[in-house]
Amino acid sequence: MAMLINETSSRPRTGAPFEDGGIAVATDDKGKRYVVTLAAGSTLHTHRGAVPHDDIIGQPEGVRVASGNGRMFLVLRPTLAEYIVDLPRITQIIYPKDLGHILMEADPFPGARILEAGMGSGALSLTLLRAIGEKGQLISYEARQDVVNRALRSIRAVMPNTPQHVVRLKDAYEGIEETELDRIVLDLPEPWTLVSSAAEALLPGGILLCFVPTTIQVHRLGEALLDHPWFDQMKTFEVLQRTWHVDYRSVRPDHRMVAHTGFMTVARKCSPKPSRLPPEELAEDAEDAGAEDEGQELDS
Repeated sequence: MAMLINETSSRPRTGAPFEDGGIAVATDDKGKRYVVTLAAGSTLHTHRGAVPHDDIIGQPEGVRVASGNGRMFLVLRPTLAEYIVDLPRITQIIYPKDLGHILMEADPFPGARILEAGMGSGALSLTLLRAIGEKGQLISYEARQDVVNRALRSIRAVMPNTPQHVVRLKDAYEGIEETELDRIVLDLPEPWTLVSSAAEALLPGGILLCFVPTTIQVHRLGEALLDHPWFDQMKTFEVLQRTWHVDYRSVRPDHRMVAHTGFMTVARKCSPKPSRLPPEELAEDAEDAGAEDEGQELDS
């Protein structure tokens, strides 16, 4: 049977048989997942029995195979979210719940030219590469060679051919050298130091998105964006994800949830905005806004 290949990611099309060297996720009858790289002659060993890789290779996606002691495993190709959660980590990964919103808020599109700083485990790089397609370009700044090596191994396992990905061993805090960028995504501890450099590098209407874990960092970044004349439409948010348990007898929230992982701050490069008002006028504007909100609540 011929393999159907997705030209953008080199990932086999849904339903194509598993290949030697491909990635699979095997789930046992209790829901425990095992992400494996298939190799002829190898075996997945679990506490519910051993599953020979040869029983998976050549089978279509969604196959069920039995372990040596008769326990069943469902085998699928991992989604990007599943793969990312299982990545080896040098630094904290950006979780799938946040990556989904980065795709919406940073708005990477096919053909976009994007710069990211801080490669981490490669999760963000993978997400952006899928979004921009073959005609886009992703430029990754990373100061540590060991981080680059590990991130590239993770990326190559899913996307072996990415000529549109340019990796630069560079400290982003030294400044952004590229120009005419559509988007900039920063996963760095002090993104406020790069606000001016980002403004120079972005095209008009371009988007800057920064991911930071603490409110202190959000505050410093917010001040820098408010003070810069070219950035407008700033907003900051976090994403909380709660799953639910659903079976024949009950529907209830799960006992655990993925709560705070980080804050995302987004701003757009625009024409220069008017100078900031003096502190006393800003205070008056805040009072007026509060009065308007109270009036709307009373009207409703």
